[in-house]
Amino acid sequence: MTNKERYTEWVATQEYLPISMQPWWMDAVCAGKEWDVLFAEDEQHRILGVMPYLLRKRAWFRYILMPPMSQSGGIWVTPEVTGDRWKTAEVCRQFKEQLDGMGLAYYYQQYIPGSLCVEALQGLGFKTRERVTYRVEDLSDMDTLIASFSKNKRRQLQKALGLRADRSMDIEAFWRFHSRCLEMRKRRCSYTREFLLVLERKARRNKQCAIISICNAEGQPYAAAFLVWDNRYMYYLIPSYDPGFAESGASAMLVLEAMKLAREKQVHFDFEGSMERGIANHYKQFGSKAVTYFSVEKYYKPLFRLAIWFQKLRELKFH
Repeated sequence: MTNKERYTEWVATQEYLPISMQPWWMDAVCAGKEWDVLFAEDEQHRILGVMPYLLRKRAWFRYILMPPMSQSGGIWVTPEVTGDRWKTAEVCRQFKEQLDGMGLAYYYQQYIPGSLCVEALQGLGFKTRERVTYRVEDLSDMDTLIASFSKNKRRQLQKALGLRADRSMDIEAFWRFHSRCLEMRKRRCSYTREFLLVLERKARRNKQCAIISICNAEGQPYAAAFLVWDNRYMYYLIPSYDPGFAESGASAMLVLEAMKLAREKQVHFDFEGSMERGIANHYKQFGSKAVTYFSVEKYYKPLFRLAIWFQKLRELKFH
């Protein structure tokens, strides 16, 4: 049995695992690339922790990065380890030893909010950096939630009264709309059409995705979003807005409709974070709360730091 096969069997026994660590997600976002899994075990070979990872190779360097479209990854520990600092430290030590033996030049992953592994890995020589996502945990009363929106967002919702929400847009239409919106902003898409189609197909097969669009009376889309979810959170994965209709209120209505869908699915809502001030400010105005999580990294080979500098480190991490 391969590590992936063992991992897939193990995941089926777990009550919860973030969508970005599930085997089908890794298959989708790592298509054409190499991903695998490390395990931490007790003396009876029972799994105490897992680490799915994307391995990249360039020239003579081997390095681990976060897969595209994936907010969290790193080490996931079993319930018997969760909350226990000593057990977590032991599990992380096992993973450190395995990583040390892989001949890596660099390691980078992002950990779920509240993970004790971050502290343990920091004690083992890894560097950590704070990141922020924005979440709405309570969707039980939409009127109360809307009242928590900023005055600006409530005003935008009033402007959008003549628009309608639609859930019938297919992935090809979404890709065309998103590509056109980016072109109007003189920006390039960070992923390919084929990448998006594979991700949507696998997510739809698992009944864990939807597309919402906001249209005028004639059916012309002003805004649209590709959403995914697991059994705890819905993620605002790929939002897109036509800049020609920035004053229509469509962007605010899109967020509200996405939250309504999350309420239907009985999950919380995650804006999927942003370290860009403008986007973060937009998310803050929807009654969301900032939630801290951490990236963990380690340079094994100093030369790799210089190489990454010339190859735009940020693009490699978050492409």
